[in-house]
Amino acid sequence: MRLQATGLAPANILFRTMGYHVTKDELRAELERQAQRYKDVYGGEVITYAAQPDPERKPWRKKSNLLDQAFEKELEKIEKDLKSRTDEASG
Repeated sequence: MRLQATGLAPANILFRTMGYHVTKDELRAELERQAQRYKDVYGGEVITYAAQPDPERKPWRKKSNLLDQAFEKELEKIEKDLKSRTDEASG
């Protein structure tokens, strides 16, 4: 399966293994040949499966560092202080 330098565009090359450039069509043909050989030699059955879909990506979340935690605590402290002031003013 060695390709000559016949102007094959790099976009058509799927793999480069041990110096050989293999296109998608050549890879499909090789897999089909191997499947047929397996059926002929071993009398087995080849089952092909559809590709599994990629799992859904979860939204990226930043892990809070020490500064973020301190900022959150300070916000909670300010909110608590404001709430206590409004409770004193109304009560």
